[in-house]
Amino acid sequence: MYSLLLQTHSTLRYIVLLLLIAVIVKSFVGFSSKKPFGKTDNMLGLTLFSVTHTQLLLGLLLYFFASPFVKFSGDTMKDAALRYWTVEHNVMMLIAILLITLARTTSKKMTNDTAKHKRMLVFNALALLIILVGIAMSKRGFFSMSVVASQ
Repeated sequence: MYSLLLQTHSTLRYIVLLLLIAVIVKSFVGFSSKKPFGKTDNMLGLTLFSVTHTQLLLGLLLYFFASPFVKFSGDTMKDAALRYWTVEHNVMMLIAILLITLARTTSKKMTNDTAKHKRMLVFNALALLIILVGIAMSKRGFFSMSVVASQ
């Protein structure tokens, strides 16, 4: 079960990243050229929102039920890898998901199309930055920057 959950979670991150980049680019173009916030913008935002929350559910299953790298003990904070997977990764990803959620929910209530594009651009760009730092710290994927041991 762990392998399947981890593989699905790891694969889904690339879909989240691609959707985030698509939403950011579309929002930048919409904001800079003052285009209307159309159906495509709405559907991209909704798809990003849905896939991100699916990723969250998979992450929660890993966190609470399956991952051997999540430990709740006194030694967790002393070990860089355990601390990363038990605390740091989750905090960063929850903040990113919160930003993606706020981008979607608050922009829906706005009436000015340029402001909608700007909201989607700024919040999702911040979320992307946080996710990329989180991936880099894990030493997994296509780049790394930390001494945290990989799963």
